[in-house]
Amino acid sequence: MTANRRNGTASPAQGLEDILSAAAPRPRTSLPNVATTVTTVAALYFGREVFLPIAIALLLTFALAPLVSALKRVGIPRIAAVIASVLSAFAALALFSFIVVTQVSELAQNIPVYQTNILTKIRSLKETGVGGGIIAKLSRVVERVGQEIDRQDASLPAATPEKPPREPVPVEIIARERPLEVLQNIVGPLISPLGSAGLIIVVVIFMLLEREDLRDRFIRLVGYGDLHRTTEALQEAGKRVGRYLLMQLVVNIVYAIPIAAGLWILGIPNALLWGLLALALRFVPYIGPAIGMLLPLFLALAVAPGWSLVLWTAALFVVMELVTGNVVEPWLYGSRTGLSPLAIIVAAIFWTWLWGPLGLILSTPLTVCLVVLGRHVPQFEFLDVLFGNEPVLEPHARLYQRLLAGDPEEATDHAEEMLEEKYLFEFYDKVAIPALLLGERDRVRGVMGDLQRRQVAASALTLVANLDDDAQQEAAEEDVPPEAGEPGDHDDAAGADEADLPDGTDMSVLCAGGRGELDDAAAAMLAQVLEVQGATVSKVGFADIDPANIRRLELDAIDTVVVGFLNRDSVKHARFLVRRLKRAKAALRVGIVFWSETGNDDKETAEKLAHDMNADFVAHGMVDAVVGALSNEPPVAVKLIAKRRMRRQRAAPKKVQAATAS
Repeated sequence: MTANRRNGTASPAQGLEDILSAAAPRPRTSLPNVATTVTTVAALYFGREVFLPIAIALLLTFALAPLVSALKRVGIPRIAAVIASVLSAFAALALFSFIVVTQVSELAQNIPVYQTNILTKIRSLKETGVGGGIIAKLSRVVERVGQEIDRQDASLPAATPEKPPREPVPVEIIARERPLEVLQNIVGPLISPLGSAGLIIVVVIFMLLEREDLRDRFIRLVGYGDLHRTTEALQEAGKRVGRYLLMQLVVNIVYAIPIAAGLWILGIPNALLWGLLALALRFVPYIGPAIGMLLPLFLALAVAPGWSLVLWTAALFVVMELVTGNVVEPWLYGSRTGLSPLAIIVAAIFWTWLWGPLGLILSTPLTVCLVVLGRHVPQFEFLDVLFGNEPVLEPHARLYQRLLAGDPEEATDHAEEMLEEKYLFEFYDKVAIPALLLGERDRVRGVMGDLQRRQVAASALTLVANLDDDAQQEAAEEDVPPEAGEPGDHDDAAGADEADLPDGTDMSVLCAGGRGELDDAAAAMLAQVLEVQGATVSKVGFADIDPANIRRLELDAIDTVVVGFLNRDSVKHARFLVRRLKRAKAALRVGIVFWSETGNDDKETAEKLAHDMNADFVAHGMVDAVVGALSNEPPVAVKLIAKRRMRRQRAAPKKVQAATAS
C-alpha cells in the first residue's frame, strides 16, 4: 500500500495514532445532583444585581486583556495601559448609546408622518380578494361579537329610572412641581444604570490590574492539585472568549456598515440607527439578526405607499446575512466557540430568563467559559458534554450504538466521513473491530441475547457491503504507481509503525469467523481489506469450519486460511482448528487472529503463541493479520501430539527388527 493520503501525504501509522487517540476510553461523566443545580440557579437569579455586573466585567476583561498586553509591549506602563484601554472601550460604548438615543428621538417625532402610509396599506390588504381578505374576515368577526354583546345588553330588564345624567364638567389639573422634583424625575431613572456602569468600569480596571493575582487565586481554589490542567483551562478560556468577542465585533462591523449604507441608499429614515442596532443585535445568536431586520422592514412599510421598498429591504438583509455567514465568518472567525448550535439556543433562552436582555447578549460568551471549564476541570465535565460541539462518544462506541440500534445506514455515513481521510484498514482496525469487541463483551456478560447478537452481526455485514464502493476506489488508487519522491510498496511489513501493507496479487486467502456471528463480521472486514490489497479472497462462516464440515471446504486453490476470534479465551478451539485445517491440506498456511482494540500486542508473545498452536502466525490487529495472510513464507508443518510420537518411536525398533529378520 502506498502512502498516498486523500488529503495529503502521510504514513498509515500516523492515521492509526490519530484514530487511536480518538478512541481512547474516557471516564464516566457524573452529573451534579438536583439540589446543587437548583441552588446555583437560584443564587444566579436572586443575586443578578451582583453577578450581572461581575459577569460583564469579566467578559470585558477577557476582551481588553490583549489590548493591554499590546500597549505594555509598546512601552506604556501597566496602569496607564489599563486605564487607556478601559476608558477607550467605555467611550466607544457611550458614543454608541448617544447616537442610538438621538436617532430614536428623531424617529419618535416622525412616526405620525408615517401613519397615512400604514393606513393605506391596511386598506389595500383589507380589500384584497374582493371582500375575502383576512383582515376583512377578522373585522366582520369582531363586529358580530360586538353586535351580539349589544343585543344581550338590550334584552336585560330595565333598571329603575334614574335622574338624567348631568353634563360632565371639564376639569384641568395643573401640577406645580418644584425644580428640584423635576430634576429628580429626570436624573432618578439614570442613577441605576450609571451606577452599574461605574461599578463595571471600576471592576474591569481592578481585574486588569490584578489579573495575575486573580489567576493564582483561582488556581489555588480550583486546580492546585493539577497546575498543568488548570493553567491550560485559563489560557484557553481567555484566548477563546477574547478571540470570540474581538472577531464577533469585527464581523458585526463588516455586517453593519453595508446594512446602514444600503438602507440609506434605499431611503429608509435613520439608517445609522438601524446599522448600529444590527451591529449590537448580531451578538445575539440566531434571533439577533432577525430582530434587527424587523424594525427596518416595518419602517419600510410605513415610509412608502408601495411594496417594492419592503422587498428591497428584506433582500438587503438576506444577502448580507448569507455573505456574512458563509464568507466573512468562516474567514475571520469560523466555528471557534466550541458550542453546538442547540446549546447556543438553549443558552440564549436560559440566560435571558435569568438576567433579561443583557443575559441574552452575554449568553454565548458565558457559555463558552463554562464549556472551557468543563473541558479541563473534571468536576464540571458535564458542561462540556451538554453544551460542547465535540463528539461525546468515541468513534467505536458510536458505531456499536448504531449497530445495536439496527441502523447500518447511519453507521455507513459515519464510516464514509472517516474514510475521506483514513484508509479502510485503519477504520476497521481502530473503529469497527473495537465496536464488535464491545458486542462480544456484552455477549459474555449475558446482556446481549441471541436475537440482538444476530442483529448486530447483520448490521455489521451490511456496513461492510455498503463500503464496497469505497474499497474498490481505494484499490484503484493503489494501482496508481507512486510519484517521484514518494515511498513505494513494501513486500514485507512488521506492522503499521514500520512499513505499509504488502501486495496480495496472485495470492488466495480464505477468511473465516471463529465461534459466532460477530466473528463472521470481523472476518468479512478482514476479507475486504485483503481484496483492496489485490488478493483473491473467499469467506466462510463459523459453522463452515465446524469439525464435521472442515473436510467439505474447497482448499485446493487456497494459500492461506485466516480464522478470527473476538474472544481471547478461544485458544484451545483455535489450536484445534489449526490442526484440523493443516491435516486437510498439508501445504496450507493457517493464521489465527485474536482481535484487540489496540492491535499492538507484544510480537514475542504472538510468536510464542503461534508456535504453541502450530499456527503460521498469530495476529491481534488488522495490520498484522494482513501481513501474515499475504506472507510468502512456507507453511509450518503440523506437529504430532505426544501419544502418537511415542507410538511411532516404539514402532520404529520393531520395524527394524522385522526388516533384519527378513
